[in-house]
Amino acid sequence: MLYLDWNATAPLAPEVREAMTSAMGSGWANPASVHAAGRRARSFVEDARQAIAELAAVDVRDVVLTSGGTEANNLALRAPFHGSGVLVIGATEHPSALKTARALATEGVTVVEVQPSERGVIEVAAIAAALEAHAGQVRLVSVQAVNHETGVIQPSRAIAQLARDAGALVHCDAVQAAGRLPEELWRGADLVTLAAHKLRGPKGVGAVASLCGVKLQPLLRGGDQERGVRPGTQDPIACAGFAVAARRALGGAARYAPIEALRDRLEAGLLRERSPGGPPIVNGTAPRAPHVSNLSFPGWLGPELCAALDLEGVCVSSGSACSAGTADPSPVLSAMVGLERARSAVRLSLGEDTTELEVVEALAAFHRVFARAL
Repeated sequence: MLYLDWNATAPLAPEVREAMTSAMGSGWANPASVHAAGRRARSFVEDARQAIAELAAVDVRDVVLTSGGTEANNLALRAPFHGSGVLVIGATEHPSALKTARALATEGVTVVEVQPSERGVIEVAAIAAALEAHAGQVRLVSVQAVNHETGVIQPSRAIAQLARDAGALVHCDAVQAAGRLPEELWRGADLVTLAAHKLRGPKGVGAVASLCGVKLQPLLRGGDQERGVRPGTQDPIACAGFAVAARRALGGAARYAPIEALRDRLEAGLLRERSPGGPPIVNGTAPRAPHVSNLSFPGWLGPELCAALDLEGVCVSSGSACSAGTADPSPVLSAMVGLERARSAVRLSLGEDTTELEVVEALAAFHRVFARAL
């Protein structure tokens, strides 16, 4: 099997698996219990919190653990709103952010969705125009660090400065950036969201890291875990893995930088292929994360091409994993390049374990699929 879907989830790192296996023997108790077994379980939770604080460069007291990136984005986006105000958000954000924004719009919040350029960028000038049009009313600006489908790097730091100058808070979805790109691209936002499984940690655990003074509103009602912001029993085993993954992520940019040459070789080989409907087209021509390639293949439906490649042992995707199984084309690509190209798009995302041989074999698999269709 050739796994080229690292943006959907990254395989557990060996040291993460080892930490979780070890924690299963000693961290099985309820971390809210005050006895020795509970305190031992609690130590795994707090170690994860400390590691995330180090990764995000915030105070450890300002890290709230969640069930993943989706819940983290929900918490972050709702933080400054109480039924009014303006939210400015990029139209290419992850579904968990966009759908939360649209829910807020039904609750009295004015939501401004800023459209991307054809290159896949939420332009600084477009954010500036939205801030000017709603001067003094914008409470939050939300723009991800790296797009989850195209890998396009967003100008999040410049946007953050604009937002602060306008008196607004800033949210940065760093789920696809942390552990893959330099931390300065996404650190410093008032609210940063992370997910362990993109860092080669376990699924089912994520975090909101905020700057001091930013208050979160609970989505759930229950106990006082996570200072009452996120009630529910934490999973010490998952936290043990998250702690290792978060510390490991601090060196991630150096591990991912060499992947760019492999990605470029894969992309160049695909652009030379004879697809039934014409040559492939790259989606997202702005600077990208080094491991992501998104192409439209005219004459194909993206899910059908993914299925054909799966039969060849190649794992790729036709959009965000959170939207898998739907008949609708990618809203990200639809906003960027239109419905037709969105319908024929396939995302390939490499990882730190991807080899040159795997790229060669993936190109051969594409060639076989196209040859049968000609």
